[in-house]
Amino acid sequence: MPMLNKLKTFILMLGLMGVLMLIGNLVGGRQGMIIAFVFAALMNFFSYWHSDKIVLKLYRAEPASRGENPELFRIVEDLASRANIPVPGVYILPQNTPNAFATGRNPSHAAVAVTRGIISILNRNELEGVIAHELSHVKNRDILVSTVAATMAGAIMLLASMARWAAILGGGRSSRNRGGAGMIGLLLAAIIAPLAAMLIQMAISRSREYLADRDGAEISGNPQHLAEALRKLQMHAGRGMQGANEATAHMFIVHPLKSSGLSGLFSTHPDTEERIRRLQNIRPG
Repeated sequence: MPMLNKLKTFILMLGLMGVLMLIGNLVGGRQGMIIAFVFAALMNFFSYWHSDKIVLKLYRAEPASRGENPELFRIVEDLASRANIPVPGVYILPQNTPNAFATGRNPSHAAVAVTRGIISILNRNELEGVIAHELSHVKNRDILVSTVAATMAGAIMLLASMARWAAILGGGRSSRNRGGAGMIGLLLAAIIAPLAAMLIQMAISRSREYLADRDGAEISGNPQHLAEALRKLQMHAGRGMQGANEATAHMFIVHPLKSSGLSGLFSTHPDTEERIRRLQNIRPG
């Protein structure tokens, strides 16, 4: 199952690259594709190096106090040792909605953040399951995977905007050679490509969540701990989390925004009940 999730992520990344190349060629041939990709890569390079500071500040995270949260520190240090990674920074979010996320560009520069709400409703075993899940994101370098996906998705969004203007002003290089049919194709690509990129990016996020559940269960030694934690978190998930936004929703262990009718299709997270079912099929130890 872990190898299948990794293969799925690789195939989805290839899908993003395919969409990027297709619309880039429609707008301006190879040159237009390269320009858009470089621009998006520069933006996401900055985000990759500074995203941890940005997101921690966004959610008003404060470094946890060992004196006030000794058990939390013991859990993080023990699980980091089991995962064979450096102990990450530990942060507390002031929100009462139970949730957690990990951030950082690599295992040596990582942080785990938990809300006050999650500390108050989970017992030690359940909190271990959650922290193990987040540490598996760190160990698997999922921040890098999501950044690369965001780079290509961002480039596609930029190219789609260029395609709309090209269609309005008479078409891109390849569409001019094909006349009206080319301009119609360019306009359709401008509409469909961003949607396809968004769906593929969300599918990548869901695949990484399944992998983090599996690897987190291995780190903690008992998949039922995370399964029980997810049950409790799901009970509070529908109300949404104060200050949460779509740009950072994929980072949390459960989706932090209020659910809607299309939340299943456009969610960065897999169905919680399916996550629990998969965890229950894993043997402890």
